[in-house]
Amino acid sequence: MNAKYNNIAAIVLAAGKGTRMKSSKAKVLHLLAGRPIILYVVETAAKVFGSDIVVVIGNQADAVRRHVSKSAKVFFAYQENQLGTGHAVQCALPSLPHHIENVVILCGDVPLITDQTLTSLVNTHLNGRYTVTLLGVNLEDPRGYGRVVTDSKGKVVRIVEDADATDLEKRISTINSGIYCVRRFFLEKAITRLKSDNAQNEIYLTDIIEIATQLEEPVGMMLAEKYTELLGVNTLEELKQLEALLNDK
Repeated sequence: MNAKYNNIAAIVLAAGKGTRMKSSKAKVLHLLAGRPIILYVVETAAKVFGSDIVVVIGNQADAVRRHVSKSAKVFFAYQENQLGTGHAVQCALPSLPHHIENVVILCGDVPLITDQTLTSLVNTHLNGRYTVTLLGVNLEDPRGYGRVVTDSKGKVVRIVEDADATDLEKRISTINSGIYCVRRFFLEKAITRLKSDNAQNEIYLTDIIEIATQLEEPVGMMLAEKYTELLGVNTLEELKQLEALLNDK
């Protein structure tokens, strides 16, 4: 654990079913190079944040808890109904240790994220004195991803999901990775303002960016150098793609 990060925790979102995997197994328990994908995320987080990690579990919670507990010392939070990423974070907040001032939110199905990138994200957040800092990346083909909307000065103002984006917004090539560093006091306040009035009828964590803009809180963004670090697993095809990337390494 990095000593200067002793007031920063990670929340790992790992409660989803992963219906597009077309499998009865929880998505984060699918094997990547012989190991459940959730372990890659948790072990990387542990390099930066030590045991200050809250893993949100839901689907096949006992199995996920069992696998993670063998690999790392973490806290667990239970999300009974999967109502979206915002709801998942809401479930995790009561499990955060009291001394935590900033929170890094990670996806349990993005296994190639590195500790160097997480460290850079935290440093960007702290040095810029941002309330929210998101990890983004530029893609040639951003279809299917949430777009990062900026104002005329290049400041991040909100994220729009692909299903809700206008034709003009769909031309934006900077996408949201779903990974953030957020000041705790703001996260606890913003999470209560999230609504599910969108195409998916889910409580999106992404809406905290727009809330920060409305409250005139500073929002930062760090662009990842390698988009492959931010690839998530939603289908068995994508799992094979990540397996090939690991083998190339």
